[in-house]
Amino acid sequence: MDAVQKANSGHPGLPMGAAPMAHALWTRFLRHAPNQPNWPNRDRFILSAGHGSMLLYSLLHLTGYDLSMDEIKNFRQWGSKTPGHPENFLTPGVEMATGPLGQGIATSVGMALAERYLREKYNRPGHNVIDHFTYVIASDGDLMEGVAQEAASLAGHQGLGRLIVLYDDNQITIDGSTELAFTEDSCAKFDALGWHTDRVDGMDIEAVSGAIARAKETTDRPSLIACRTIIGFGSPNKAGSESSHGAALGPEEVRLSKQALGMNPDKEFAVPDDVRAFYSVARSNGEEAVAAWDAAMAAYATEFPAEASELRTALAKALPEGWLSALPSFEKADATRNQSAQIIQSLSEKIPNLLSGCADLGHSVKTPIKNESSMQKTTPTGRNINFGVREHAMAAAVNGMTLHGGVRAFGGTFLIFSDYCRPSLRLSALMECPSIQLFSHDSIGLGEDGPTHQPIEQTMSLRMIPNFNVMRPADGNETSACWRLALDSRETPCALLLSRQNLPILSPAYAPGHPAERGGYVLRDAGDFQAVLIATGSEVALAVEAHEALQKEGIATRVVSLPSWHIFERQTKAYREETIPPTIPAVSIEAGTTMGWHKYADVCVGLDRFGASAPAETLFEEFGFTVANVVATVKSVL
Repeated sequence: MDAVQKANSGHPGLPMGAAPMAHALWTRFLRHAPNQPNWPNRDRFILSAGHGSMLLYSLLHLTGYDLSMDEIKNFRQWGSKTPGHPENFLTPGVEMATGPLGQGIATSVGMALAERYLREKYNRPGHNVIDHFTYVIASDGDLMEGVAQEAASLAGHQGLGRLIVLYDDNQITIDGSTELAFTEDSCAKFDALGWHTDRVDGMDIEAVSGAIARAKETTDRPSLIACRTIIGFGSPNKAGSESSHGAALGPEEVRLSKQALGMNPDKEFAVPDDVRAFYSVARSNGEEAVAAWDAAMAAYATEFPAEASELRTALAKALPEGWLSALPSFEKADATRNQSAQIIQSLSEKIPNLLSGCADLGHSVKTPIKNESSMQKTTPTGRNINFGVREHAMAAAVNGMTLHGGVRAFGGTFLIFSDYCRPSLRLSALMECPSIQLFSHDSIGLGEDGPTHQPIEQTMSLRMIPNFNVMRPADGNETSACWRLALDSRETPCALLLSRQNLPILSPAYAPGHPAERGGYVLRDAGDFQAVLIATGSEVALAVEAHEALQKEGIATRVVSLPSWHIFERQTKAYREETIPPTIPAVSIEAGTTMGWHKYADVCVGLDRFGASAPAETLFEEFGFTVANVVATVKSVL
């Protein structure tokens, strides 16, 4: 109450109403180590209802994380570790950024998948070195969001028995009672999705504790515990009302609430000694848990040295030695989706915990790892994840697996359906979570499926996300370079945009240090060039053909392949200007919107309308992606 009131901004209602169930979870069940927030075998706790962030910050402060009372007092202020919604890279003990409702519960499914995979793959009789749960507090809003329904369906199908969701069923949303828009029986729905469900009085600590214990014993299904709570509990005039949801209570109501709760109304930010002592045991308990796990890992390593070494490497979010040797070089024309498939297969043999996923388009995006099973309840160590037609849940789950650690997962679908993934893609960038997504059928080159499936603005819209690396390789060797950049990334998510149609080999043979790893480079050159042709992906071949045609007419040009704007813009200014001299006219060529290209080009050959249904060759001809049009465009700028 005090933090929200001091900021005069925030959400006091959820923390006040959810405090009993959070107290039960954090003091009786949650296994964590405040002194080592990244301990690999900790239970994961996700506050999916991120607007109630002061609940989490209070728990982190009380249990001994590096979150001082001064930070609590600076809630929602510039430079504090207590932003309005939790951010994982900013606050110790926060597992992920939550705020967009549905994201937390959906991402937690990926965390639970990663935990189960590692537990089933590495544990041995008498050696349970991976052994933890994923807990979530979710709100009505979380359950209403579509991504949560996708994720809940997937979790039920997978039988993720170590995923436990506490549903803060306070029957209030911003606009008022949930009766306005949300009258379904959530437990019945989750029953139908294959979950174990329970209903309890969320204000009763013993009832909540009993429900969590029952959920932990239910090992074949994820659990949803509907906890009936009172939003703004303790507030004489605002409890049970939307007025306590998203605004400070007001100084007088804070005083009245403290009186009603048996607290001293004249003290702010006060933690009684007995309360602090009660919660502080989490730190010593955590130290004991870490020490016990270290001993368990040592015993495991003695008996299973190879497995222990592999697991330690994975948990450290490192890649095995020699993995770069798996990246192939290509000599024959092919679709980059096919070349990516060869790269995936080769990498899978070097990186044992590389997991492939796809949203029901594995045969089209070419994602499956050959000779590996599908990850299912009966085959939990399968390396191919069938997400079904659930693009958004896939992107969130890949974030969850990446954040969890121990595995390196990627998802796959058509580029047009990145629109369905976008909230999770944006969140991965915000969280500095290096998730990998493959988006094939990257242009009108997919052909006859027509404009509903042909991306126009998607490539550029993804480039607009801060800290998001969009890579559109021109051939197989650039594709290997892009895979290297993606797997090497530690703080930036990556999207590889892959072609359906065959592309000629234009770039040098792949080896570490390939020029494409600088994001952009000179692919073809001529002395005293008069213009620069800049292209990505399939249009690089067109730029090379136009370069050759112009050369025959006595017009010298340079061709720059620009697979990654993100990487190129992180090169030195000298390199960028040497590659694309600002004083030389430039023409961009990309089968998508021209918006944004003027940062590099004077004139753009692109597509600012929807596509059409026809063979790819016809479409490129009709829309001006021809040598003749590029030659004419270059002449126009000269």
